[in-house]
Amino acid sequence: MTFRTTPSMVPSMPSRMTPYRGRFAPSPTGPLHLGSLVAAMASYLDAKVHGGQWLVRIEDLDRDRNVPGADEHILASLRRCGMAWDGEVTWQTRREPLYETALAQLAQHVYPCGCSRREIADSQTSLRAHLQGRPGLPHTATPVYPGTCRAGLAPGKAPRALRLRTPQHPARVIGFDDRWHGHVEQDITAEVGDFVIRRADGFWAYQLAVVVDDAAQGITDIVRGADLLDSTPRQLYLQELLGVPHPRYLHVPVVANADGEKLSKQTGAAAFDNGAPPAQLLAQSLIPAARFLGLHVAAETIDGFWSAAVPAWERLLREHGRV
Repeated sequence: MTFRTTPSMVPSMPSRMTPYRGRFAPSPTGPLHLGSLVAAMASYLDAKVHGGQWLVRIEDLDRDRNVPGADEHILASLRRCGMAWDGEVTWQTRREPLYETALAQLAQHVYPCGCSRREIADSQTSLRAHLQGRPGLPHTATPVYPGTCRAGLAPGKAPRALRLRTPQHPARVIGFDDRWHGHVEQDITAEVGDFVIRRADGFWAYQLAVVVDDAAQGITDIVRGADLLDSTPRQLYLQELLGVPHPRYLHVPVVANADGEKLSKQTGAAAFDNGAPPAQLLAQSLIPAARFLGLHVAAETIDGFWSAAVPAWERLLREHGRV
């Protein structure tokens, strides 16, 4: 992806005349850790600064990774932190008819794919070896799908996933203005390829579900971790195909562990909420999360923390032109 300060290439961003609606959308794969709290705090503060609503959505489509009771633990932790959401909490597994409707709308752009992850990775390795030293080969963390099944499944190949076609001739560059990082562009043809919208295990892919949910809930502003920055062009493309508005985006830095890895449940991140008294929760979780975001907040109570954190977030946005 490239970062440039230029006018946005994406139309239909919500104007400030549109009432602000933000959201926090955790996956119930375990309790929230400090990195999750940073994302939740940023989205909550942004909604408060803009006088908007803050929704909570449980992204539980990946049933194989869900931990029983984690969703309720997450909600309890948000309550203990003084983060009250607007309206009812939603669960993605209760919204699957919406994804089916979106799939039907996208039908002309979708095809079945019989490739395994190993086959895609092997294809990418072969391509890199063939083109080694030539300019223009995209460098991505995830293998770019080579289009093996785009013209149809090979004889004897069984369908596994469903993929969305990306434009080929000409290639498609998607750009948007991120409120934290500035202008971001990605050539989704070269850097992503045709991407999965329904996985081989039958579960809906994150890219489709998040776009459908945000549109259905009228989300105008998405504040989340920078690890999802490179997903945004795919989501913008899906929004375009589905004819739904583009939200504004702000991707905050992610918390890393001592090895420089993103703090996550997969890397052994500990829960920030272990049932400690409010004063300890404030001192050991809320204030460090605010400090990570660049907020200098002093408070003796959780209520006092939020009273100070909201104007501090507004000052930070104004100082860096991110309002």
